[in-house]
Amino acid sequence: MKKKDNHFNTKLIHSGMFDDQFGSATVPIYQTSTFKFRNADHGAACFSGDTDGYIYTRLNNPTIDALEKLVADLENGFRGIATSSGMGAVNTIYSALLKKGDHMISTAAVYGPSRVIMERHYSKYGIESSYVDTSDPEKILEAIRPETRILYIETPANPTMAITDLEMVAGIARQHGIITVADNTFCSPHLQRPLDFGFDVVFHSITKFLNGHADIVGGIIVSKNKEMDDQLRPMMINLGCNMDPHQAYMAIRGLKTLSVRMDRAQDNAVEIARFLESHPKVDWVKYPGLPSHPQYELSQKQMAGPGAMICFEMKNGLSAGKKLMDNVKLCMLAVSLGGVETLIQHPASMTHSKMDRQSREQAGITDGLVRLSVGIEDASDIIDDLECAMRSI
Repeated sequence: MKKKDNHFNTKLIHSGMFDDQFGSATVPIYQTSTFKFRNADHGAACFSGDTDGYIYTRLNNPTIDALEKLVADLENGFRGIATSSGMGAVNTIYSALLKKGDHMISTAAVYGPSRVIMERHYSKYGIESSYVDTSDPEKILEAIRPETRILYIETPANPTMAITDLEMVAGIARQHGIITVADNTFCSPHLQRPLDFGFDVVFHSITKFLNGHADIVGGIIVSKNKEMDDQLRPMMINLGCNMDPHQAYMAIRGLKTLSVRMDRAQDNAVEIARFLESHPKVDWVKYPGLPSHPQYELSQKQMAGPGAMICFEMKNGLSAGKKLMDNVKLCMLAVSLGGVETLIQHPASMTHSKMDRQSREQAGITDGLVRLSVGIEDASDIIDDLECAMRSI
């Protein structure tokens, strides 16, 4: 059987593997900064690209290559570009694809730092951006300008769980000659593959579901074709935000259990979302697995499952949300997401605190909104913890 014919879970275990000289059953860690050449001609061939030899770990490394090939295979893309963090991936994309005078349209409720760095830093270099509800195609069309270069989508959105129609966005972008970029961190390729819907670039914070154990940070970009990879890879190299070989090894190890972790966390999330939706102290719940979600039907079409991320609004807003944060015991009060442990956080005072209040409200990030990243503990214990914390309000 050819590897391209393998199913997803088989790819998780076998894609990216290569035979080293000792026949290692796992990808070895090539913890080296530089690689020696056999002779001068070999060195010249490596630098000219006439051979696949290695030169320097900022440029390429066997362990990192294995991770890049693995994730590209999972996303049905051309090649991966591993970075030192999720924000390393974001900055590589911004720096490679945008120039002075260009304009970007993005999901309003996008990951906070992705928006902050664009508005506060890239704007200094003459790059403009607009943030709209990308689940509404009319809002996207209204925001398009002649200089619009990128449509940057996060779906489900962080932290509002709004879902954008990927196929619709890709169609609009093609009509206007715009590059499409998707942050697929919340879903992972286990649940959603934006390149299959016509997107040009997909990226992840490996820190989250792909690694899944809250013990490394990292990012990865996957391009649909070689032309896009040729634009992005040199920028990553020049920015110096390459991944470390040990990071790559840890990510490969974490990825092997992606499906079993996500399936377990997703089963828990369904139970917890139903509990929250019926609780008298909760105003509303947004979870793609609930029929009450505004884009429930779209989630059924676009995603292989509803995932493990939930957002909900406590009645009495900010004070109730903070009280809940202060009284959970099992759920960890922490940023990040996608690990085996359940994490809870309050975006208005944490991940999106650097956004001004008006921008937060326009993005749907209310003062009392709570985001829950459901882990793989017993669902009944998570529910008991939330119920006990609710009693303090």
